[in-house]
Amino acid sequence: MLVKIPAAAVNGIDAIAVNVEVVVSPGISYTMVGLPDTAVKEAYQRVVSATTQSGYDFPRRNVVVNLSPADVRKEGAAYDLPIAAGILTAAEIVRPSTDISAYMMMGELSLDGTLLPIGGVLPMAIKAREAGFKGMIVPRSNATEAAVVNDLEVLGADNLRQVMEFIAGNTRIEPTVVNTREEFAADSGSFDLDFSEVKGQETVKRAFEVACAGGHNILLVGPPGAGKSMMAKRLPTILPPLTLSEALETTKIHSVAGRLKNGSRLMSCRPFRSPHHTISPVALVGGGSNPMPGEISLAHNGILFLDEFPEFSRPVLEVLRQPLEDRHISVSRARYSIDYPASFMLVASMNPCPCGYYNHPTKECTCQPGAIAKYMSRISGPLLDRIDLQVEILPVPFDELSRASNGEASADIRRRVVQAREIQAKRFASEQGIHCNAQMNTRLLQLHARPDDKAMGILRTTIEKFNMSARAYDRILKVARTIADLDNADTIGAIHMAEAVSYRNLDRSTWGTSNPKLPF
Repeated sequence: MLVKIPAAAVNGIDAIAVNVEVVVSPGISYTMVGLPDTAVKEAYQRVVSATTQSGYDFPRRNVVVNLSPADVRKEGAAYDLPIAAGILTAAEIVRPSTDISAYMMMGELSLDGTLLPIGGVLPMAIKAREAGFKGMIVPRSNATEAAVVNDLEVLGADNLRQVMEFIAGNTRIEPTVVNTREEFAADSGSFDLDFSEVKGQETVKRAFEVACAGGHNILLVGPPGAGKSMMAKRLPTILPPLTLSEALETTKIHSVAGRLKNGSRLMSCRPFRSPHHTISPVALVGGGSNPMPGEISLAHNGILFLDEFPEFSRPVLEVLRQPLEDRHISVSRARYSIDYPASFMLVASMNPCPCGYYNHPTKECTCQPGAIAKYMSRISGPLLDRIDLQVEILPVPFDELSRASNGEASADIRRRVVQAREIQAKRFASEQGIHCNAQMNTRLLQLHARPDDKAMGILRTTIEKFNMSARAYDRILKVARTIADLDNADTIGAIHMAEAVSYRNLDRSTWGTSNPKLPF
């Protein structure tokens, strides 16, 4: 007897429809075809044990399992459930009264028949709805994740026996229902940290506000203990809330990577990824023998925080250059080519020199001559050019630390950031894939970031004096446009341009040799 059970395979952050075809005929053998990897081939041992432990006799006959389409590689243990269900129904050990072709099935089996959680359930559920299936049968721990998808009956099962009893019509599995919009609205906006806890550092807070308002990359340079990491961890509290479509795309990436906790629903907060400086290039951009999204994709629609920036290896830092411009990463290997989204906000922090105390107001730098320039050279000029705001941060004086009053709350800063983003959303409403000022191309810069005469004079003087690149010119214009949006100004004025230029104070031609001063 031939039985076909719908399943799915994950490719990138999307899913591909797969059919698990099972034929049971006279003979004694077991064959699996359809480009399975080692984990899928090992399903035989798990399926045999799970079926016997669930009270069924595994058929001692000729069993052929085909995973169609045959040219798509099948990976992981998620095919255990459809393979087991296909064998039991094809051998007529269980006679279905439910239309099993209407339900996509995915799940890993333990040896006792318990269903274990799997990764990539959300894109599979989206594919099931697109393909017109009535529902989807998954492990109970994955049910809430799949139930995010509307108009799909999601059945969460505990074990193989329960699934087979449902197929036979002897039991009912209650569908899992999630009110996506209500729960998403309720969960968004709750944070454990707040900028009101930060004493002083008003200049840096303003730089963070500008960066979040326009989606700009930012680099913090300061001595140890100045508060670089502490402030960076509070950045998600002032970023605009995720939209429903952004939340869905972000959750898909984390689902494929297996980063969602059991029982997780739609992600409501922007991701904040902070990899250690020993990370490899593959772990950062994604790929591997079993391709997975890297840290830059896990930070999609959120923040990638690189602490101790110069300590990252040169190859790791250089792979950031292309995704910072294109906002996606194409991972090409001999066996596959996958495109992952990577629209993130880069936040980096570093000491100003090897000892950490260059330009410190009270401590003397002990570095040898030339050590500062050598330390800074670990970050290439092209990469530094792609960072819009480069801000020095100094230790907070004792008087400000001992002050009893709190600083401005994150909610107040976030309100201004959201207002600026709303201006940009209207500005780029007709532009596909453009949502904030940091994403503007040359054509949009000429349309929307035209400074007045005084502002242009400041920009010209700065570019010529510091010998900045054409990319730095564009970045300054983008930042100035964001500052004007925060002021609700239609034109970039001199005050906006002056502030934008002040955030380029780590220009490589002057940093480490003398304290750069503005040319106006």
